[in-house]
Amino acid sequence: MSEVTGREVAAWKARAEAVVLAAESDLVALSERLHAHPETAWQEHRAAAWVGDALQAAGFRVTRAYLGFETALLAETGSGSTVIGIMAEYDALPGLGHACGHNLIAAGAVGAALALAPLADELGITVRVYGTPAEEGGGGKIELIEAGAFTDLDLALMVHPAPVDVAEARPFAVSHSHIAYDGVSAHAAAYPDQGVNANDAFLVAQVALGLLRQQLPADTRVHGIQTVGGDAPNAIPERTEGRWYVRADSLAALAVLEERVNRCFEAGALASGASLTITPESKPYAEFRTDEAALAAYRANALARGRVFADPADAGRMNRASTDMGNVSQLVPAIHPYIGVDSLPYSNHQKEFAAACVGPAAERALRDAAVLMAWTTIDVVARNEEDPR
Repeated sequence: MSEVTGREVAAWKARAEAVVLAAESDLVALSERLHAHPETAWQEHRAAAWVGDALQAAGFRVTRAYLGFETALLAETGSGSTVIGIMAEYDALPGLGHACGHNLIAAGAVGAALALAPLADELGITVRVYGTPAEEGGGGKIELIEAGAFTDLDLALMVHPAPVDVAEARPFAVSHSHIAYDGVSAHAAAYPDQGVNANDAFLVAQVALGLLRQQLPADTRVHGIQTVGGDAPNAIPERTEGRWYVRADSLAALAVLEERVNRCFEAGALASGASLTITPESKPYAEFRTDEAALAAYRANALARGRVFADPADAGRMNRASTDMGNVSQLVPAIHPYIGVDSLPYSNHQKEFAAACVGPAAERALRDAAVLMAWTTIDVVARNEEDPR
């Protein structure tokens, strides 16, 4: 590609936007279809099929069950030396449906890819859409990384729904663990001395965790739920289970914090006599490393499109949500902005936020996300052409 002029960039952006506007009804229909049929981590069979079908119909080369993962996919177009990766997440939350707006992420990714496809040869790019399962706790992108994905990307990007617009992601690193205590069942009235109470183990651990929180730094989080607590009030519980998340500013800080948290669970086992098993549910999610030039381009484009970024008090909350996109950002240049769906006072992982991920505000967010990812890609490619590294 020869030296790029501002007029050429403006023309490319206009063409990209026109494609999104022409496809808008189909993109909204895809988003609403995903929203109406939520599928949880590693079970996104319909979602992966629908996203793949939309891209295949547009002429993309689609690989289903990508790298052996049934609900992952790769869709490609173009053959340029600069490789752009657009992430499509589509898993839902157990019991809450699309209360994190992944229906909009997937449809927005399709829209951005459609917008860039007619420009691929002129821009000298290869456009890839990655269907990435199991972001909500399963670490799908981490599994894909270990299978060889993403490493040759020149830019990875996605836009995530939120109550308000926030440009920069600053997520916590996080670990996800399954906790299990095994004791001995006995009749709680007749033979209590013969039981080993696994529920007491969990109670002791949670008290210890509550006390630990008093001494934890402000940039950490420890939280979880007990999922199995026993079967009958007159039977001493022989097994209890739970799911626990530990978050810190970096993987290094997370490793230190996890040791302290695990000692709390060990205290429950020691006090009750139950045995403890801690099983990671995925590999840890990393903190995010933002590509500043791409983020600056996104920010400028969003402002030009009439988006308004939240004040720091709001921005400093939503952008801390953990994501396995952080692991991608450790490998290649990446951005992960948030786009508002006007849901306040409700926020992600509430049923009211799920409701806000369809309707007029959500449709505007979808349209803008697709356009802004395309525009940001155009700016990054044009900048690199003017100032090659």
